[in-house]
Parts: sequence; C-alpha cells; structure tokens
Amino acid sequence: MTVLPADGLSLAAEFPHPAHEQWQSLVEGVLRKSGKDVAGSAAEEALSTTVEAGLITRPLYTSRDDAPDAGFPGFAPFTRGSKAEGNAANGWDVRQRHSLTDPARLNEAVLADLENGVTSLWLTVGGATGVPVSGLARALDGVYLDLAPVVLDAGSELDSAATELLRLYEERGVAPESARGTLGADPLGHAARSGSAPEPAAAVHWAERCAKEYPGLRALTVDALPYHEAGGSAAEELGSSLATGVAYLRALTGAGLSVEAACAQLEFRYAATADQFLSIAKLRAARRLWARVAEVCGAADAGAQRQHAVTSSVMMTRRDPWVNMLRTTLACLGAGVGGADSVTVLPFDHALGLPDAFARRIARNTSTILMEESHLARVIDPAGGSWYVERLTAELADSAWAFFQEIERAGGQAAALGSGLIGERLAATWAARSKDLARRKEPVTGVSEFPHLAERPVEREVTPAAGGASGGLPTVRRDEAFEALRARSDAHLASTGRRPRVFLAALGPASAHTARATFASNLFQAGGIEPVHDPATVDASTAAEAFATSGATVACLCSGDALYAEQAEAVASALRAAGAQRVFLAGRPAEYPGVDEYVFAGCDVVAVLSSVLDRMGVA
Repeated sequence: MTVLPADGLSLAAEFPHPAHEQWQSLVEGVLRKSGKDVAGSAAEEALSTTVEAGLITRPLYTSRDDAPDAGFPGFAPFTRGSKAEGNAANGWDVRQRHSLTDPARLNEAVLADLENGVTSLWLTVGGATGVPVSGLARALDGVYLDLAPVVLDAGSELDSAATELLRLYEERGVAPESARGTLGADPLGHAARSGSAPEPAAAVHWAERCAKEYPGLRALTVDALPYHEAGGSAAEELGSSLATGVAYLRALTGAGLSVEAACAQLEFRYAATADQFLSIAKLRAARRLWARVAEVCGAADAGAQRQHAVTSSVMMTRRDPWVNMLRTTLACLGAGVGGADSVTVLPFDHALGLPDAFARRIARNTSTILMEESHLARVIDPAGGSWYVERLTAELADSAWAFFQEIERAGGQAAALGSGLIGERLAATWAARSKDLARRKEPVTGVSEFPHLAERPVEREVTPAAGGASGGLPTVRRDEAFEALRARSDAHLASTGRRPRVFLAALGPASAHTARATFASNLFQAGGIEPVHDPATVDASTAAEAFATSGATVACLCSGDALYAEQAEAVASALRAAGAQRVFLAGRPAEYPGVDEYVFAGCDVVAVLSSVLDRMGVA
C-alpha cells in the first residue's frame, strides 16, 4: 500500500511547468495548417476577438496580464463590491418592473410578485404608460411599505408622484427612517429619452428633503439604460453614467449638500446582457470609476456606488421569445456575480407587449434559482482574481474614463446631449454593430440563426405608446433588421396564403450537400423565405421539373466545390429555363455561368434577403 506524504499529494507534481512561448509555438503550428503563417504575439492576436470598440478578448490570460489592485469588498475602490459582505448576506434585491395603467390590475400583479420572491417594486407612474398618480394608493393597497422598497419612474410627473408616495408613507404609519427605495428623479435621463431640456430644480429639491427627513430614501437615479438602448457600447454607457453622476453631484453640492450626502442620494442603473463576462466587468468597472470620482471630490469613503442592474431590452427578440429566458438568465448571472445590489429580470415577452403572469413568474424565479439553488450569492465577488475578468474590468474602465473625459471637455452631460456628441457617438457604434448583425457575425438565435417559420407567434396585450416630446435618443433592438424582413413575409402569407419560397437545388449525395443546404435553409428562413428541399437531390435533367413543382421563384444550388465544378453551370441553366428569376449558390464567390449571387458565411444576409424579397414582389 502506498502511503501519501503528510503534506498531501500535489496533482501537478509530475507535470512540467509550460512556458507561454511553448503555448504560442503550438498555436503557430495550428494556424499554419489553416494557411496563416504568423509567429509569436501575432499568432496570439490572430485568435483574439473584438468584443466592442477598444475591447479585445485574447485566447489566453496568465499572471502576466496585470491589472490595478481590486482592493477588498466594502473598501475603496469598491471594485469587489460596495459592501464587505457583498450579496452573501441576503442575496441581491429582486426588483420587478411594472408598467400597467390600471391601478387594480397593477395591485394584483404587485401582490403576486411580493408573495412569490420579489423584494422591491419598480413602478412606471404617470403618462400614457404608467399608473396615474391618483391611482398609486390603490396600486399599493396591501403592500407593507416599510418592508418593500418602492422605486418610481415618473419622468415629468416626478413632483406629484413623489408627493403622493410620501403621503402614503405618512398615512400608513411608515416611519421616515423606515422608508426605502428611490424617487427616480433623473432630469438628464429624461432629457436623453425625450429630447427635452433637463430641469434639475425638482431633483435637487427632493434630494434635499430626502437627506433631511428620509435617510433610507434616495432621490435620484443615474439611469444609463437610455445610452445602452440607443446602441451604445459598455464603455459609452459607463462614460455617460459618470458624466451624469458628476452633473448631479455639482447640482446637489451647489445647493448646500455635502459630497457624502450628495453621493448617498444617487442610485446607478445599468444594463446586463447575455455576455455575462462583459456584464460582470461593467459593474465592477462602474464601481471603480465612481470611487475615483468620489476620491477626487475629497470623499473617498462615500464612493460605494449603489447599483441596479436590468436585463437588456436590446437583446430581447420578438421571434422565438422563449429563448429570451436563456438570455435573461445569463444576464442575471452576470449582474449577480458582478455585485449588483438590485436586479430586474425583464419578462421573456417584454418585447411583445405587457407581460403575462407566467412571464413575470419566470422572471422573478430566475433570481431565486440563481441565489437559492445555484448559491450564486454565497460568495463575494466570485469572479475576482480571474486574470481575464480583472483585465477586462481594467480595460473597460480605461475606455469608459476616456469617453467621460470627452463629455466633460464638451461641457458636461447636458451640453454633450444638446450638441449631439453623445447621439452621434452612439449612432456610430450601433451602425458598426448592425453590420456584424447583418453578417451574422453576432448571431441572434431564433432570428438570424435557426429561425422557426412554422412557430405560432406569441401574442400579448399591446403596451400603451409613450406620448409627449420626441427627438431624444432612439431605441434599438438586435433583431430589428431581421424583424422587418419577417414582417414582410408575414404580410405576404396573410395576403396570399403562403410564404415566399426558395428552391434548394441540392447536387450529389447527402454527404456532399447537407452542410450547405442546411446553411442556405437557415439563411433564407431568417428573412421569412420558406426553403423547399424536395427532392433530396437533383441534376441537370431533373432540376427544371422539381423547380416548377416547388412553387418557388428563386433557387439556390447547394453542394461541395467539386460537384459545383461538374454540374453548377448545367443545373443553373436548367433552373433559368424553368423560370427561376435568380439563381444563388451556397459557397464562396466563384465564376459559375448562370449563377447570379453567392451566399456564404460572412455575407450581408440582410441585404441579400431584402433584395430577394424585392424581386419576389413581397411588399
């Protein structure tokens, strides 16, 4: 029997310690086989991925990838968390969003949420999309306001909504020190959404009152969602939030509040996406950056940023909305690991209209599962110490700080919004991202990849349209270009009884054509064009009859390069003779007589599909 040494067994003891250069050498060998003759750091760069402008993910991170000291949880620079216990004590605050205009319906939804895991309420108040201020009391009937924090989103009706909430606190015997939540004053965020001029006076008034009378109630929200929802990058979202926070600090301290008291009146709201590592890094970087602002203002200990993370609406799709459950789960995971104090998971049907009870149930249970079954909240900053996460946090913070400085040089957030600086920057970022989406370099499952044309659409009650001023930042969605194509196909189906079709002319045996036939099928379905792959294979003698039977007006050749060389010209000629308006070939562009266009990985799918629908006469 072998006896282990007293100090245990090192599982790596018999393995040599590899050098970074050895790994690079192995990478070089693999790349050479794929036709790339690069060496050293260039080989490593060839495997790197651009996450967004200025952020590149490398294939390997080691201890050589240094980053600034992250410190300790609860202490400046707060990278590892605003509190020493992080979320480990009670988990994060599960905050559900509600946008119902009927007070009785809102009350029913609110009580159901609070009874089943939700710990705070985020209410849209006033306007066309929220509950009337006069109905707030009915909406909160039966809610223990000293236990359930309320966060308001009242826009231009801030004064009346805040007055009504404080009246309810007094009427229901809630002690001022027991009131929790946020009044939601955000003049710059409202200006970004509506295009109106910011009016900070009301926000300052409520901040002064909260600081004096309601120590647990915050007056202002620094909402970065308008910049994310306009297509901005993570760095632009962070830079805009910093500039907004600094503008509010100036206004509050100018009114007589100390820096510490002013910081205590702010809650920051950020988007969390299905890119969980970027979400983790964004929240960690946001705390580091705000800690730097507080330090420069002479109140380093007041720089613990209060964070509310909301799963991104930009990533939510209208087609195959069930996949949104997976997206929001990843986003919630990123928010929790990143150290958000409060997390809102948008229901999977958010993009379709008002969510139903089932969708709200899944949304709130997402947090519950991650905390109670996955134990995600039991560890403080679980990503801390990861070379990748620490480096990504540092790089994102640097990029965001540079954008913040650019805004400050332009005169601050209000001036940058008014001059168009922020709008133009976000538009440029979204335009670049839209190209990746159109080429499916950024795939959208169920929309641009693996669409399901036969699936019945999910229908929801339409969300009331927001009225009032226009001219603010736009709102974008990843699925919008493909959604427009699918909408054309739906209209065609409704008017003619069938979708536009493409005939897949597969050449040779299944082993030769399956890969490209599958690729072409997915590509055309992304535009709502139904592929017809019957019979399984054709040649020059059978293609014409098969095409005529298919009911299609365009065709796509699918096979391997060897068979293309032998049969493409003859089959394309037969298809044209049978009436094909356009003949595509699945593969890289080459010179095949009779072929009009090529579809391949990396092509502009949106442009191709839009052109095809135009030729088919699909309005």
